[in-house]
Amino acid sequence: VCAGPSRRCSRKSSHQCTLRRFSGITARKHTVLPSAMHAIHETPCVNLSRLTAHIGLAGSIVSKLEYLSPGFSKKDRIARQMVEEALADGHLQPQQTVIELTSGNTGTGLAIVCAALGHPFVAVMSRGNSMERARMMSALGAEVILVEQCEGSVPGQVSGDDLQRVFDETAKLVVERGAFRADQFELEGNVRAHLEHTGPELISQVKGAGMRLDAFVDFVGSGGTFAGVSAALRAAWVHAKCYVVEPAGAAVLSGRNDALSGLAPHKIQGGGYGMPRLSALAHAGPPDGYIEVSSEEAIEMCRLLAKHEGIFSGFSG
Repeated sequence: VCAGPSRRCSRKSSHQCTLRRFSGITARKHTVLPSAMHAIHETPCVNLSRLTAHIGLAGSIVSKLEYLSPGFSKKDRIARQMVEEALADGHLQPQQTVIELTSGNTGTGLAIVCAALGHPFVAVMSRGNSMERARMMSALGAEVILVEQCEGSVPGQVSGDDLQRVFDETAKLVVERGAFRADQFELEGNVRAHLEHTGPELISQVKGAGMRLDAFVDFVGSGGTFAGVSAALRAAWVHAKCYVVEPAGAAVLSGRNDALSGLAPHKIQGGGYGMPRLSALAHAGPPDGYIEVSSEEAIEMCRLLAKHEGIFSGFSG
């Protein structure tokens, strides 16, 4: 997120209703929360001034520290939103099993939410994903089902074909167990979590610092963060530019690469699966542009964030 000095604007916009909803959870800092689930949302925002000085970049970059959420990622937000909405509209019954495919982060968030609300949770995951994440979900009470990778797949790197196997296994388990699928690729709660919370939080924090936001970048997995946050930001700042980030060699959303022709392997988990159409992106205006990042660049930036800012970020952060 690039930000500059604030310019006053009297224009009323649609983000005001979500700002009011966001402000309603601020009182939690003055009380004892009933569960870890209730600690989801309201992550801090930090100016990466030491990093920008190190790389010689003019202007400011601010970052939302989503790893300070109970499950260590922004996916906690959609886990809570999808489950609470499903309970409210009756698609999820009390104590019914919840199932979802995951590379680890959504599953971790769902394990926390399901534990708080009394639902068994089953995470379906490719063996190409991090086994550390599988162990974490298991420790949080989830049943973790690992799906073998396709022949020729690279260990530690999940291909589009690997993901399709996980989709197929998930669909089968939902039927067999009479479960509710917390489908992060299709449920609108994936977008609403960021439209109603992440985006308004960022707006409030940037304005509170006397800054304005010029650009927003997001590494896209299911597309919910980009769709929700970009919609909120564009309502608040009409000049704000919003960019999708994809792995180099697997940039199918931009059209640069074609999944049918084969995608380059990459180590950035949580996205770059070769899915050219994401339902969540239909809820947002077109991106202002696309940015490609190599695995090596992502790894190096993680190291720089840790060294200069004291921030431990994942490759997709």
